[in-house]
Amino acid sequence: QVQLVESGGGLVQAGGSLRLSCAASGRTLFVNGWFRQAPGKEREFVAGISSSGGNTAYADSVKGRFTISRDNAKNTVYLRMNSLKPEDTAVYYCAVRSALSFRDIYLKVDDYPYWGQGIQVTVSS
Repeated sequence: QVQLVESGGGLVQAGGSLRLSCAASGRTLFVNGWFRQAPGKEREFVAGISSSGGNTAYADSVKGRFTISRDNAKNTVYLRMNSLKPEDTAVYYCAVRSALSFRDIYLKVDDYPYWGQGIQVTVSS
């Protein structure tokens, strides 16, 4: 079983920055994704990283502003969010799945069996 604990969310003004963390226990060498869900909207992919950390992927809406990274020694994945906009306001979720190769990244909600509890990010204008 995998347990995920997210931290680092909060309230920030537009243009500001936050760093989310996702600490995993119970398993190692997994593929990670960050997703978000705004009120009344479907959960959407934000960023993903392969188990090796060598491959990353981003939604077009966050490309150039967000950076996903991982520290496998700490079983932790990070999402650095810069130049935040009000439209980034959402509950952010960390998700993991087993890795079929060191380079795989998965972009769909249904690809991930394990999810964190979610953490609120609010960007004020």
